[in-house]
Amino acid sequence: MAYSFQTVFSQKNIQRISHVLRSALGLVALSACLLSVSNAQNAQAIKMIVPFTPGTGMDTIARAISPKLSERLGVPVVVQNSPGASGNIGAEMVAKSPADGATILMGANTMLIAAQLYKNVPFNPVKDFLPVSMTAWGTLMLVANPKTGFKTVQDVIKAAKAKPDAINFGSPGVGTPHHMAMELFKVDSQIALLHIPYKGTAGYTQDLLSGEINVGFLPVHVAQGFVSTGKLNAIAVGSAKRHPVASGVPTFIELGFKGVDVDMWYALFYPAKTPQATVERLNKETVAVLNLPEIKELLGKAGLDASGSTPEELAQIVANDYSRWGKVIRLKGIEAE
Repeated sequence: MAYSFQTVFSQKNIQRISHVLRSALGLVALSACLLSVSNAQNAQAIKMIVPFTPGTGMDTIARAISPKLSERLGVPVVVQNSPGASGNIGAEMVAKSPADGATILMGANTMLIAAQLYKNVPFNPVKDFLPVSMTAWGTLMLVANPKTGFKTVQDVIKAAKAKPDAINFGSPGVGTPHHMAMELFKVDSQIALLHIPYKGTAGYTQDLLSGEINVGFLPVHVAQGFVSTGKLNAIAVGSAKRHPVASGVPTFIELGFKGVDVDMWYALFYPAKTPQATVERLNKETVAVLNLPEIKELLGKAGLDASGSTPEELAQIVANDYSRWGKVIRLKGIEAE
């Protein structure tokens, strides 16, 4: 039977063809959706290793930025706390992880210190990691208990030189930034102070407030609260410029102590040999996240200044700090307890 053009393309047949095409397109769309869901489920999650306990500065940063990084990278970014040996255990985990972009270290300048305090550390903090980006800075303030009468750096130096080791200072433990900051100050000012290490911040801070400890370093946002109520005297801050939280407190640099740059920093690292493209992608997204107003505000409330960097800038900071902390450790014969 012959079919005319009009018969084949009758209104009824056109409707049938249209229905078939819509069904086919629907199946294609459904297949694409299912494939997308499958890929998302199979996407490799990224572990962000924090080598210290929850509640520390680096943990605060990791938990602040990980959700935003997840959104931008399109894969889950999961924070994992792996504390021990002043951060060496978590750092070793990352150093020995596959260089596939699935494991990141939330590191800090403490990593460079701890690796030189402990014997037989199974990784090199300079050679076994690839710097990605700085994430935040924290400033330390040198304070004194009012009972000492110390109000300036020169007050501390004068008393320490009159009676070497008669003035004590505390810290949350050997090798902590608080401890090493004071060691830098001692070297630069050529004084002798007695170190009393604690196992954590709470006991150290309590004894500093009571007067059992004469002087010591505290994070600026913590110290300023005690300074403003007269419980501690502010001496100087270790940042390159005055901190907005304590704008009336001079820097060590202003006072002529150029070697006492004791800011704490926190940064992201990949295992060595991670592809450069992977490093660049994480750097780009990390810097973008750190520039978000809500992230700056969140970290600011914790006394941290959100700040990204290029991998090259971070690499230079790491190299400089590793060298100078190593010199202080060897000069003072400091060993891990």
